[in-house]
Amino acid sequence: MKVLLVYPRDPDTFWSFRHVLGFVAKRAAFPPLGLLTVAAMLPSDWELKLVDTNVTPLMDRDIAWADWVMLSGMIVHKDAAHEIAQRCAALGRPVIAGGPLFTTGHAEFPGIPHFVLGEAEGVAGELVADMRAGQVKRTYRADAFPDVTRTPVPRFDLLDMRHYVTLSVQFSRGCPFDCEFCDIVAMYGRVPRTKEPGQVIAELEALRLAGWRDMVFIVDDNFIGHKKRVRELLHALVEWRARTRHSMGFLTEASVNLADQDDLLDLMVRAGFRKVFVGLETPVTESLQECDKVQNSKRDLVETVHAIQDAGLEVMGGFIIGFDNDPHDIFRHQFDFIQRSGVVTAMVGLLTALPQTRLHERLARDGRLLARSIGDNTAAVLNFVPRINREHLLDGYRDLMRSLYAPENYYRRVRAFLATWRPRGPRARLSPSDLRAFVRSLWTLGVVRSGRLAYWRLFWATLIAEPRKLHAAMELAIIGYHFRRVAERL
Repeated sequence: MKVLLVYPRDPDTFWSFRHVLGFVAKRAAFPPLGLLTVAAMLPSDWELKLVDTNVTPLMDRDIAWADWVMLSGMIVHKDAAHEIAQRCAALGRPVIAGGPLFTTGHAEFPGIPHFVLGEAEGVAGELVADMRAGQVKRTYRADAFPDVTRTPVPRFDLLDMRHYVTLSVQFSRGCPFDCEFCDIVAMYGRVPRTKEPGQVIAELEALRLAGWRDMVFIVDDNFIGHKKRVRELLHALVEWRARTRHSMGFLTEASVNLADQDDLLDLMVRAGFRKVFVGLETPVTESLQECDKVQNSKRDLVETVHAIQDAGLEVMGGFIIGFDNDPHDIFRHQFDFIQRSGVVTAMVGLLTALPQTRLHERLARDGRLLARSIGDNTAAVLNFVPRINREHLLDGYRDLMRSLYAPENYYRRVRAFLATWRPRGPRARLSPSDLRAFVRSLWTLGVVRSGRLAYWRLFWATLIAEPRKLHAAMELAIIGYHFRRVAERL
């Protein structure tokens, strides 16, 4: 059996990092981990080929080669997925589609004959048997959340790792919190399911033996959702790192209560974690209460950020505009909050009602839902009727994004971060890509683009006062260029 696994091209969004890729001579930020995991569930004697269209174009000969095409994607890939499905249909090749895009929106793809809805582990055996028999059903959905301790090591061998900035592994699925706007609980449940520490180590060993030495994204939606198991994993990672003397670094996502866990912070830094994405959302208490963001309430979020940075981790933050309880000057509140906190990578998005969320249900019930989410909350698009005047909200959002990523404000935020960040743990590896990016930044950011004076102030101030932080400062300067480009197109 010949199976072609296809991943759609990322649009130019906040998380695509498209404007960074040229600096580091890479083609994509992250690989399609879901497809690699599904590939590992297929029989070992089947012929498999991966086409990540962010890395290589999908050719007609690739489609014609396959007996089956497996297509995955996120909501943001909707248009690209339609195009791929149409090409497969024109060439007479059947498609089996799965992933978040299709789990919540398969009804919008009448031309695709087969779907896997939800997680694949619970139905993979049945699907393979039906593919062998030539009797594949319309839909497959597991009756319960699968046991991820049975999830195999992803087929990393299908990747050309040279083309990616960061590789990915997963430890857990699910989150103990239930924020109104978030679809994680709907898709993966409130009881976090974790792999065994040995499974994660086996995946990292596969990457190490394949020659990977750089950053790895642990893609959990809340890495600390099951604290006991996280501690077990972190101890295993510290031991593995000491034994292999490897330079791999990690980033992940976690809830703000990470700041209350001194032992977890220490273990994460010792294990090689360098960054953590935290959903900070808003400084407006009434808006936090509105969306049931209980873990963020009754705490000083700026101090929370500083506590994590002081432990040695860079905080990347998620922020939301458009809650019913947001005041009319929410844009000023968010700007001041982000600048004071020193969250350099600040993903500020408009509130969006994702399918299957409690927010989606409430807005539909109130007659305020307008359209399906496009999956990009930084696109200045609303899919519901807001309480704040719509044009005021959109115009204020655009102005906020451009202000946050204007060079003077952005570099000021970098300096605020560097002032509270205490780099600890293993030193970050300086890769050839890092050196290439630095040289290109000297020309692009230091000579060609606006904001060059602020760039040079950051460079010289860091080099003279805290040279150990120069690597981080230059990396953030380059990433900021991408965010500036995204903000400018809003």
